[in-house]
Amino acid sequence: MVQALWRGCLQLITQATCPLCGRASEAERGENHHQPQPCQACRHSLDLETQPDQPGGLCGLEPMPWWALGWYQGGLRHLLLRQRREPGSQAIPCLASCLAATLPASLRGLSVVAIPSWKRRANPLPLLICQGLGLPSVAPLERSRATLGQHHLNRRLRALNQEGAFRVIPSGVSRSRRSRQGLLLVDDILTTGATAMAAAAALREAGYPVMGLLCLARTPAPGRDLRSSSAAMRPAGIAQLVEQATENRRVPSSNLGPGILF
Repeated sequence: MVQALWRGCLQLITQATCPLCGRASEAERGENHHQPQPCQACRHSLDLETQPDQPGGLCGLEPMPWWALGWYQGGLRHLLLRQRREPGSQAIPCLASCLAATLPASLRGLSVVAIPSWKRRANPLPLLICQGLGLPSVAPLERSRATLGQHHLNRRLRALNQEGAFRVIPSGVSRSRRSRQGLLLVDDILTTGATAMAAAAALREAGYPVMGLLCLARTPAPGRDLRSSSAAMRPAGIAQLVEQATENRRVPSSNLGPGILF
């Protein structure tokens, strides 16, 4: 009886649990730092189903080469929104480990760069993703100015909003062989790519090649865009506010209008 009790206690201690739901899981640990993997129920709810002979994940070439774990919709969208507000210690590193497993071998020797936020309460997810990827991480970027919140901006205004919004910190990354091979930007979500393109432009201007972007989720194509359809009805004055922001002018908060965060 004592032996049976001991075996039961040992099983409770050693049995893997899903980092996303906390339930007991038979899932194996990932290749990055032995990171536990999501259970099958969570994979299904986040639409992360993969075939045995395929690594899964998404990839594309526009507006730069990118790799993502899944589409920004459904369960994955809700999880990322919740993690932005209250980041946990396991969920994002777990998803990042899943993303790393989908990457081609040619990328696994590169260093990653988290895209920084300008907000006082910064988005914590890019740094957490970097920690979970199991790749060398460097921090050469900082924001050169504030930008407008982009939720209700179209593609053109997003690009204008982010233009010149980053600069390279001289001591942020050494001219090592690894950095000369190329850097990978990291963000939680890819929508139009305006933020990533502005960050890449700053790095390339400083002489660092950027090989692409890693993210957990890619916003679906415009036909399935999850942003509010009322965005097109926002005041035309938003364009002027974006132009003012890119010129480093002080924009009174009372002028920002509904739905715009400065």
